[in-house]
Amino acid sequence: MIALHFLRPGWLLVLLPGLLLPWYWRHADDLERRLRGTIAAHLLPALLVRHGHGRGLRPAHLLAAMWLLGAVAAAGPTWRQQSMPWVDNQAPLLIAVDLSASMDASDVAPSRLQAAKQKISQLLAQRKGARTALLAYAGSAHVVMPATDDAALLETFVQALGSDLIARPGKDVLGVIGQARGLLGSAPLAASLLLITDGADAQQFDALPNALQGSDLHVLVLAVGNSDGGIIRDANGQPRTDSDGRPQLGSFDRPGLEQLAKALDAPLASLTPDASDLAWIRQQTRTHYENSVAPGQPVHWLDAGYWLCWPLALLALLAVRKGWSLNWVGMLLVLAILPPAARAAPLADAFLTADQQGRWAFERGHYPAAAAAFHDPYWKGIAAYRAVDYDLALASFARLDTPEAYFYLGNIYTRRYRFDQAIAAYRRALALRADFPQASANLALALALQQDNDSAQQNAPDIKPDEVRFDQRGEHGKGQTVQTAQAASDALWLENLSTSPAPFLKNRFQLEDQGGAP
Repeated sequence: MIALHFLRPGWLLVLLPGLLLPWYWRHADDLERRLRGTIAAHLLPALLVRHGHGRGLRPAHLLAAMWLLGAVAAAGPTWRQQSMPWVDNQAPLLIAVDLSASMDASDVAPSRLQAAKQKISQLLAQRKGARTALLAYAGSAHVVMPATDDAALLETFVQALGSDLIARPGKDVLGVIGQARGLLGSAPLAASLLLITDGADAQQFDALPNALQGSDLHVLVLAVGNSDGGIIRDANGQPRTDSDGRPQLGSFDRPGLEQLAKALDAPLASLTPDASDLAWIRQQTRTHYENSVAPGQPVHWLDAGYWLCWPLALLALLAVRKGWSLNWVGMLLVLAILPPAARAAPLADAFLTADQQGRWAFERGHYPAAAAAFHDPYWKGIAAYRAVDYDLALASFARLDTPEAYFYLGNIYTRRYRFDQAIAAYRRALALRADFPQASANLALALALQQDNDSAQQNAPDIKPDEVRFDQRGEHGKGQTVQTAQAASDALWLENLSTSPAPFLKNRFQLEDQGGAP
């Protein structure tokens, strides 16, 4: 059932003059009433020439209708809630991936970990626009990437995950919960934590319920593997062997996972070849998100009053009728002084500001149109960034001195391999706001990529051509692209530049396990 209410109900008082307007017009236009006392009462009816003013649609009626619609629009009618912050129409999700050695078992092709990474990539594609965080754990738990809506950046870190990144053996779910609660902080977010694993540490079962107390964190468990287990392989695809030379088998701990789900009061599902597991994850997260909105929590409503602009425009067109006066000269003068860009959409400009038009286009995914419409430099930059118009985004963000603007400047410089400027931008963002985990994570990535860049340039071979020949004037040679050894080396460097940040993650995890600063 739709619950219609008004955001600014005080404007409904303006309805009263609109309702009285037709009566007032009839009263003011009553010529017989005005001539009483001037002409004899028995002669007045015979002297009046009546043109049917009391019948049909008159300007006062249209003006009253426009008055009433305008008052309702100004009152802010609404019946839809606005999506909460931190996500765009989707529930918050933190994904924790088990990186213990058993995840290299090949009972799920090509391996449990690779299958989990493929499933995460598919999930990120379905949750486009929603903010998602990535964690990894084995004997210790670590944050790989704080919550972000940049699916491409998150995908880079997903593909970098490997069982060799965390040295400590084990399955520290308690550590994962602690890291997840640290990411959420004190914000009242109804987030979900997805554990992708093939087993559990039975010694932690008793402590898990206490770890979740005081938190609205909803845990899901996605089991990976078959009940028969499989051969554990290394990064090169070779079977791992024990001291006797026999292949190591990864055990799929179904009973342990059932006990883990029970201890966490979490639903349990298995990774499937189709998309049914993804549908299950999205349904679970969405249901928890919707059910966790407290009755006393402030609710933001979408103002739908702008929809009444269309009937208002229609009533204005109906006012153009034979016998009714209209000041065309004034309208032509207004149109003449408007700039060409404003005349291109006069109806939209009449009712919506440029930023409102940009917001309308932005919310519907029309990012190039939104970037062209916005006057606000931040929103123009965001729209241009989403539209992959990095030149316009760069020019827009450069006008601002805010941590968000420097964060996006760093992202643009990183995508263009200008790492020095990217690092400076991220550091400026952190100087303006110390608690900015996205900027911290991207700064670390930019430093790692700069290090790879410097290393590649230092190790690049200095290859000179064996022979240089020039085409003589007057002779017509054929154009041909020659792939020299140096060009091949540059192409290989460009290809490898934005590959795996795995070495950086491995070093950071080791430092965190040792108690040092990442």
